[in-house]
Amino acid sequence: MVKRGTRMMLSSLAVIAAGWITGCSEQQEPARQEAATEKATDKAAEVVVYSSRKEHLVKPLFDRFKDETGIKVTYITDGEGPLMARLEAEAERTPADMFITVDAGNLWQAANMGLLQPVQSEVLEANIPDQYQDPENRWFGLSVRARTIVYSTERVQPEQLSTYENLSTEEWDGRLCLRTSKKVYNQSLVATLIERHGEQRTEDIVKGWVDNLATDVFPNDTSLMEAIAAGQCDVGIVNTYYFGRLQKENPDIPLALFWPNQQSSGVHVNISGAGITRHAKHPQAARQLLEWLAQGEAQAMFGGLNMEYPVNPDVAVDELVQSWGTFKADDLNVEVAGRRQVEAIKLMDRAGYR
Repeated sequence: MVKRGTRMMLSSLAVIAAGWITGCSEQQEPARQEAATEKATDKAAEVVVYSSRKEHLVKPLFDRFKDETGIKVTYITDGEGPLMARLEAEAERTPADMFITVDAGNLWQAANMGLLQPVQSEVLEANIPDQYQDPENRWFGLSVRARTIVYSTERVQPEQLSTYENLSTEEWDGRLCLRTSKKVYNQSLVATLIERHGEQRTEDIVKGWVDNLATDVFPNDTSLMEAIAAGQCDVGIVNTYYFGRLQKENPDIPLALFWPNQQSSGVHVNISGAGITRHAKHPQAARQLLEWLAQGEAQAMFGGLNMEYPVNPDVAVDELVQSWGTFKADDLNVEVAGRRQVEAIKLMDRAGYR
């Protein structure tokens, strides 16, 4: 049994000890907070990117960004579908701060799935034309690609060509090659035609294309162009950078590009671009990367690495790309590629375009 005096002494000692512990805790708290801030700062010196663009097209940019800013970029590359599914599944647990992909249809879909957050930036507004960015600022174009007509210089005179729509006429019966409708690039082209002409007129055009096919559709633009060079068909529709790759490999390839619709809507253009993820852990660093990609040297690199056009109109075009000549581009906001994507897919299916 503890005596009353002893109990009082133990109680006093407990109070003193508690005060000493509290005092120590109060002294240690600022140190803990400071350490946590330093740790957060260290983490902020890194941006995590999910990219559907190939490693050789993004790594040089990320390396250059780190050289200039000290911010490291960690990246994962995969197809746009798997990456969007991953972002959706990870939700707030995602490590990704930025999503980079090709085609406005894919960017529109990512935004529509709630995977991207709006970004307010005077730098982005000053460097990226309105038609190449989301009206709600959830994604921004970083390079422009034209989907245009390619033709055999041995069997076609450029004077015979005029518009995308004209490729559906009898003149091109048995002479046309197309890439599969399953690829988003063609879905975006048809989506734009729907916006311009309405569904019925566009369906007539697409049916005309199908009727004029010289052979089955191709899995990619490169095999399509090789078929034209081999004489299987005379004309086709391709993204310009695929032509550039072939031209680099074989400067004498008997193909050339034609810019259609110059007296009307202009050449169909699309983008590759990026947005900051909805649950980004480092949104400020990600915004810094996005703004850097929209300017100067980064724009020249982003376009030049894949023979595309810089989205920033003040940046010079790659020399080879410049050799193809200038053209009037369609001035519709590229978001239509996503907004009308479902309609385009259904229409292509009805028209027998596989």
